[in-house]
Amino acid sequence: MTATTATTTPPAKKPRWTNQWLELYDEVIQTGLCTGCAGCVISCPHDVIGYDHQAGGYKPFHLEDELGPGDCVHGQKGCTTCTRACPRFRTWEADADEHLFARTREPDEMSGIYQDVLLTRASDDYVHRMGQDGGLVSALLIWALDHGYIDAALTSFVEGDGTSWKAVPGVASTKDEVLASAGSRYTYSANTLALDDALDRGFSKLALVGMSCQSSVPPVMWHRKVGKISKPIIFNIGLLCSKTFDDAIFPELFEAKYGLKKEEMVKMNIKGVFQIWMRNGDYHEVPLKECHAWTREGCKCCPDFSAEHADISTGGIGENNDWTLTIVRTDLGREIISRMIADGSILARPGDEDPGAIDLMRRLSIVSRRRWPGTAEASVKVGVPPPKKKKKA
Repeated sequence: MTATTATTTPPAKKPRWTNQWLELYDEVIQTGLCTGCAGCVISCPHDVIGYDHQAGGYKPFHLEDELGPGDCVHGQKGCTTCTRACPRFRTWEADADEHLFARTREPDEMSGIYQDVLLTRASDDYVHRMGQDGGLVSALLIWALDHGYIDAALTSFVEGDGTSWKAVPGVASTKDEVLASAGSRYTYSANTLALDDALDRGFSKLALVGMSCQSSVPPVMWHRKVGKISKPIIFNIGLLCSKTFDDAIFPELFEAKYGLKKEEMVKMNIKGVFQIWMRNGDYHEVPLKECHAWTREGCKCCPDFSAEHADISTGGIGENNDWTLTIVRTDLGREIISRMIADGSILARPGDEDPGAIDLMRRLSIVSRRRWPGTAEASVKVGVPPPKKKKKA
C-alpha cells in the first residue's frame, strides 16, 4: 500500500503595496472623496503633507515643489504611508471592518456592524448640562480618564475666547478640559491633528473623538500596518454625522440674513432645523434647506453617517434632547459602557424604546451611502436600495 501525502495550495500573497501620494492625489483628493480627516498628514514620516484649515479648504496638500502638487519624491522612492492611512482610499471600509470585526458588513448592515443600541445620558447633572444632548461623550472621556483607560483625548475646542465658533483640534486631559470642549459646532475640525501635541506632552493612551471619517482612520492604519503613529489611539468615539458646514455659514447666512452674530451664540443643535440659542436668551430656527449651500466639500461624497468604525458611535437623533443614541460596536466599547452603567456614571435605556431614532439612523445611513460615487470602490454601496421614485402629480 502506497502512502499518499495531501497537498494544499498556499494562500496567495497579497500584492506589494506600492500606492503613494500620486495615487492618493488622483483617486481621493482630486475626485472629491477626501473628507479632510488628516490621516495622511499625521502619518507622513517625512512631514511633507500640509493641511488647509481655512474656510473653503479643510484638505491636505503636498509641501514640496519638486514634482508638483500631485506627486512626491519620497513616494517615488517607495514611501506609501499616506495611502495606507487614508480612510477613503480603495478598500478602506472592508479593511477597517476586517480589523475590528474579523468580517465585512452584510448588505443589510447599512449603519455598519454593532453589538448594542442604547439610549444613554450622563448621570451627573453638570456634565449632562454642559454636554450635547445626553452628555455621553463628555461622560465617556471623564470616566475613561478617571479609570486609566486613557490619559488624554483628541477632540475639538472653540478657538480663542469661545465666541468665534471656529472649531479647532485640541487635547483634553482633565475633566475641566473635557467640559470646555463639550458641545457641537457643526463646522469641521480635523481632531487627528492634535496627535502631535498629545505626544509632545507625554500622553500615550489616547481617545479620539471625531466625525465618522476620522473614526475610520485608526483601524485603517492598523489593518494596513502604517506603523507606530496609530498605536497611541486606543479608544475611538465616533459622532453620527450627515454633513458639516463651511465656517462661512456664520457671516454669509446666520448674520447676513437673520442678524445672528456668532459672538452672541451660546449653543446650537440640529433637530430637523438648525437650532441656535443666543446669549440674551433668544432662540432661533434656520431651515436646513437654507444651509445646504454651505455644505463642506469634503462631506458631499462621504458614505458614512453612523461612524461605523468607532468603538462607540453617538448622536442626538432621538426624539428626546436629553438622551444620546449610543451604538456599541466593539468589545472595548461594550466593556466601558457596561462598567459605566454598573457604577451609575451613565443612565441607559434600550434603544428600541425610541424606534424612530433607530429607523432614522438607518435611513440617514442609506442616504449617505447613496452619495458615494459609482466610480469609487463598489463594495461601499453593496446593499444600498435605490431611491424611491417620486409619484407623478
